[in-house]
Amino acid sequence: MSQMSELSEAGPQVIRKRRRVRWVVTGIVVLVLLGVGTVVLITRLASDKAEAAPQSPAAAQNVEVVRTDLADKRSLTGKLGYGTERTLTGRKQGTITQLPVQGIVLERGKTVYQVDAKPVPLFYSAIPLYRDLGLGMADGPDVQAVEENLRALGFGGFGAPDKKFTDATANAIKKWQKTLGLDETGILGTGDIVVAGGPLRVSSVTAELGAPGANPLLKYTATARAVTVDVRASQRDMAKPGVKVTLTYSGKPVDGTVAALTPAATDSSGTDPRVVGLPQQGGSQEPKFTVTINLDDPAALGDVDTGSVDVRFTADTRKGALVVPVGALLALAEGGYALEVVAGDGGTHLIGVKTGLFADGMVEVTGEELREGLRVVTTS
Repeated sequence: MSQMSELSEAGPQVIRKRRRVRWVVTGIVVLVLLGVGTVVLITRLASDKAEAAPQSPAAAQNVEVVRTDLADKRSLTGKLGYGTERTLTGRKQGTITQLPVQGIVLERGKTVYQVDAKPVPLFYSAIPLYRDLGLGMADGPDVQAVEENLRALGFGGFGAPDKKFTDATANAIKKWQKTLGLDETGILGTGDIVVAGGPLRVSSVTAELGAPGANPLLKYTATARAVTVDVRASQRDMAKPGVKVTLTYSGKPVDGTVAALTPAATDSSGTDPRVVGLPQQGGSQEPKFTVTINLDDPAALGDVDTGSVDVRFTADTRKGALVVPVGALLALAEGGYALEVVAGDGGTHLIGVKTGLFADGMVEVTGEELREGLRVVTTS
């Protein structure tokens, strides 16, 4: 005999059983949504229930099966600041004679620090200066990056920036060196400049005056406020660059866009200290990634630049799905789920359904007898 036939013949007994199992369905759904950490919560609820007085079943009501979009939102706690902090290590041999102050914003051409009373300025480039540049060297992208910076600072004469180091490139370097009070050699050493992707903000200074120049000097960030939040490797798909998210700071929601997804900082052993002690599948630690999120409207949060932020990602979506409240699901003894449909004469019967996405107390359902507009029984 089919599952639905057995349920129909059972009649009132099935309805009574439904009242007893509905709390189990809710517990299962919560467990699916919240993960392993919920096991303790469910166990406690069961323990409390055994000690407490019996509770009356939740009141039932009728609702329609509706077709709508469903989105599974995941909330994580992030940090408002200036994005990922990086360490700047000096490459200039000598003695540090000047350091920047904390909080200063440095742009192209500005002195980052001084060694032996000679400035080491900032250039913008996507690649580091990996060799000394001078006449007779092989072509390379580092030459083009230097020419682009020289031209932006007003030192040209070599035409459009390219990968060739020419006499004109050397002359432009000499003119630039002269304005800084440096020896006019026409050669650019790897330690003569600091290279970054753009303007940088000094978040802290770690070196001291008089220390060797070829050492860690300071920590820096981007100049625009951003939110950072760590996600597990298994959550990377919901945090891809370009994805829109909702940020809530002190109860105020603002829009943001994922700008970058990078491996989270690790300690010297290569282990992310923020996940130590968290059990993972197979006994290994699941890697974590740091998500950097830009504010769509930089002025949306006023002048505040630090604090805890709630970050809501969209983990999964369903377009035009048939949905019902989770409380409408009936767990069947032989497995699977059913809905109690209200007929036109006030009677009810059960239809089998399959569940899909769970989100915000609603669940996606499918089934041969299911259609939009049906009224089903659910708990309030």
